[in-house]
Amino acid sequence: MSKDDKKAPTIQLIAVNRRATFDYELEQRFEAGLQLIGSEVKVLRNGKADLTDGWVTFDGNQAFVRGVNIPVLEGSPYSHEAKRARKLLLHVKEIETLRRGIERDGMTVTVTKLYFKGPHAKIEIALARGKKAYDKRESLKRKEADKEARQAISAARRRER
Repeated sequence: MSKDDKKAPTIQLIAVNRRATFDYELEQRFEAGLQLIGSEVKVLRNGKADLTDGWVTFDGNQAFVRGVNIPVLEGSPYSHEAKRARKLLLHVKEIETLRRGIERDGMTVTVTKLYFKGPHAKIEIALARGKKAYDKRESLKRKEADKEARQAISAARRRER
């Protein structure tokens, strides 16, 4: 089997933190593995997770994601804690890049996506700078203008038919 015969791993999206793009200006993004236990994987395979409160902390040369809610597996006597800290599987250089970013003024590391890439659970994290209130208003105005433009284009296409 040659390299050309290998397929790219399929990506199964579990959850997206849309609030992150509204509250933060996302800069550099990283893909990290996630250390999970069996009941957490079963719940994620069912597509249930909440990333809105997720953030990353550091302990020595290790990174942990906190605040990510993976609900408890129903009917299981040996389940997991829903919002426990989970270890991120990152290279040391990536951890150092994130740590340097946090040391800069106003930077944080937030969770943006959770997905399966092939058989592995992956999480996308991003270095982010908090938006000011006027930045959020600008984002809303831009979003509303894009929506109106799409509606106008679709209305014009309908009239052409």
